[in-house]
Amino acid sequence: MIVDDHPVVRDGLRGMFDHVADIEVVAEASDGFEALVMARRARPHVVLMDLRMPGLDGVGAIQRLRTDHPEIKVIVLTTYDTDADVTRAMAAGVAGYLLKDAPREELHRAVRTAAAGGAVLAPSIASALIGRPPTQEPSRRELEVLRLVARGSANKEIARVLLISETTVKTHLKHIFAKLGVDSRAAAVAVALERGLI
Repeated sequence: MIVDDHPVVRDGLRGMFDHVADIEVVAEASDGFEALVMARRARPHVVLMDLRMPGLDGVGAIQRLRTDHPEIKVIVLTTYDTDADVTRAMAAGVAGYLLKDAPREELHRAVRTAAAGGAVLAPSIASALIGRPPTQEPSRRELEVLRLVARGSANKEIARVLLISETTVKTHLKHIFAKLGVDSRAAAVAVALERGLI
């Protein structure tokens, strides 16, 4: 199944699989909500998922798919390769992460690999992950801050609950980002959840 909010991208991807004997495009969706509906109907083995879409974005759709249909393998196919995007997608449980400039043969290979239970990463993503410094565990206080972030609390509210200044909250967040190898609050929460820290 192909999930992308741009019709021209969906058409192009479908064309890439048109004459491949062992791969059939069984459904298309233009956003995360439609992807969930189509997944129930079509029961694809593999989903090619864009990350940034209106309504329910790619990561939100992946999380729901992993819960409702754990047998479906999801490959992110996007133009974005920031640490935050990769981390959030990995934490959601994807089988692969490819960029939209991937050659046709690489896409075919990726779909076959994911369907067989393997994992696929764009070479640039793999290099970036390998090059990352080892991460450290956040302190007990940093985890308290992170739990409040996960609940949607703003810095001001975190400061009030923990009886610390907003500057101290910002310092804790800076340390958390560095230790988890991320660059946003959402990515920090995603990694912490994946690693069972919160």
